[in-house]
Amino acid sequence: MSLPDPVPGLVIRHAFLWSHEAARGQSEAAKTRPCAIVVAAAQGENGALRVTVAPITHSPPEDETTCVELPAEIARELGFDDDRQWLRFDELNYFDWPGFDLSPVPGESGRYDYGMLPRRFFETAKALILARIRAGKRTSIVNRNV
Repeated sequence: MSLPDPVPGLVIRHAFLWSHEAARGQSEAAKTRPCAIVVAAAQGENGALRVTVAPITHSPPEDETTCVELPAEIARELGFDDDRQWLRFDELNYFDWPGFDLSPVPGESGRYDYGMLPRRFFETAKALILARIRAGKRTSIVNRNV
């Protein structure tokens, strides 16, 4: 199966590197996880597509202003388990598509995406990310191209 087109709102399987892992000098993530593409834009003269992703995690947030919970019906549509899930936006990764850290969805040989977040949910999440950045709140962004 071919790679999906990287569009904002698409949930992919990616080896997300947390900022605390990068600060320790790690270049490889501890595991792969679902991540939502929040930005996909051509960069530079060669037009490489730069993708920015936000992780989806089971871990409850320490600070509720750093994430938004996925409603159970959205999680089910994406094929996630029944546990609570949060889209974090205080931690982001970026890389040139397709990068080295895409992984197939477990149990779905050759498939790298779970599907799209519903437009309304994605627009809400995007607005929260932008508001956080504009307010000068800490958002860690890790370059996965290195």
